[in-house]
Amino acid sequence: MLSPGFVEVAANLNISIGVLTQATAWLILCIGLGLWITNPLAKIYGRRPIYIFAIAIMFATSVWGAAVKDFDSFLASRILAGIGMAPYEVLVQCTIGDLYFVHERATRIAVWNMFLLTGISGGALVAGYIIELDGYQWTFGVCAIFFGILGLGVVFLVPETAYRRDSVLPIPVPASDGDDSKTSVIRMKLGHEHDVQHVDEKAMHTSYAPDAAATEKKHTYWQSLRVFTGRYSYAPGWKPFARPVVMLFYPAVLWGFLIYGTTLTWIVVFSVVNGVIFVKEPYNFTISQVGLISLSPFILTIIGEVISGPLNDWICVWLTRKNRGVYEPEFRLPLMVVATLLGVVGFYGFGATVGYQTHWLGPVLCFGFANMSLVFASTCVFGYVVDSYKEHNEEAFVAINARNLLTFGLIYFVDDWRAKQSDLEVFSILGSLFLFVCLLTIPLW
Repeated sequence: MLSPGFVEVAANLNISIGVLTQATAWLILCIGLGLWITNPLAKIYGRRPIYIFAIAIMFATSVWGAAVKDFDSFLASRILAGIGMAPYEVLVQCTIGDLYFVHERATRIAVWNMFLLTGISGGALVAGYIIELDGYQWTFGVCAIFFGILGLGVVFLVPETAYRRDSVLPIPVPASDGDDSKTSVIRMKLGHEHDVQHVDEKAMHTSYAPDAAATEKKHTYWQSLRVFTGRYSYAPGWKPFARPVVMLFYPAVLWGFLIYGTTLTWIVVFSVVNGVIFVKEPYNFTISQVGLISLSPFILTIIGEVISGPLNDWICVWLTRKNRGVYEPEFRLPLMVVATLLGVVGFYGFGATVGYQTHWLGPVLCFGFANMSLVFASTCVFGYVVDSYKEHNEEAFVAINARNLLTFGLIYFVDDWRAKQSDLEVFSILGSLFLFVCLLTIPLW
């Protein structure tokens, strides 16, 4: 949002561009740390209270950001805003996993991801004009208006999607006097494993009629508006907070962390450097023109999302048929080929075009291709993890989004790094790391 006007914002707050860049890094760090609190709480108490709490924080910090006059207050508002942003970066995938079947999830994830990524590029596109005409404070003011409206939407239109399914076994129930033992089935009810003592083995394999009490009534609309609807995890309170650390050692989660972490981190680097590179020679862009650079990733992200989700679901169905009707989560991975090709063009190409000062169309297109690679990569990562660890989606996505710590580290020193090495060298190194991580998909498969 602020990237097109980095120079003006820094001047307005009487700080250097390097300090402003570090403020962005602190925001990203707080998103990463916030996930370790909000997602375990969502695992225990459900999604809805976390969504409402987060949107309230984002509304309040947007109002705060619009009113700040000094850097200390600005930084404090950004740090607190990171906690509010955290759930909307991860928890939505878990909600999609709650609502849709396996062969439907990739398309829904792609739709959600389209809004997330076009928001990043589209935000800069619009914010460039806002900063140039009305000052950077109004970028926060516009966000406050949107969060106020969306907050009402979350309260009235987003019910709880988490559901607790207890481990149960069918238990025989004595037949009533009216039952004909020759024709009736054995009456059963659902009970916990510890309720089963001496169950006849034959009865366990006999057809049964479930007890009517096992059916839960659907909530009315007004019941669905309750903020707290019970506890959804009986695990000790510390376990949901510790599980993400353990899950980082799962191969699929570690792979997702590296793919999503490197790709998105490198994309964030663009938002930091574009506001500096394009206002200088040979481009000499205005703030609004720097914002217009985001038109490239905005359009290519939409095209990528339209293709990636349905294509990923189609590949899964096709490979399942080839696999004699057996679906495996690894069928999400072939789409990484497209992500790798687009990323190589985007990262290496941006470094080369900026380094050799080509026409502005070169780096702008490469910026778009890099964002398009993130579209295909994230569709693979989220679809693969949702299918692999259905019961532990929250913990897995917290582990993957520990990538915010990686983003924090790179953003914190990228300005100094660019001062010591050329843009060609910096983006060549980033491109090489991206390619190495993508090749890890082969041993994972």
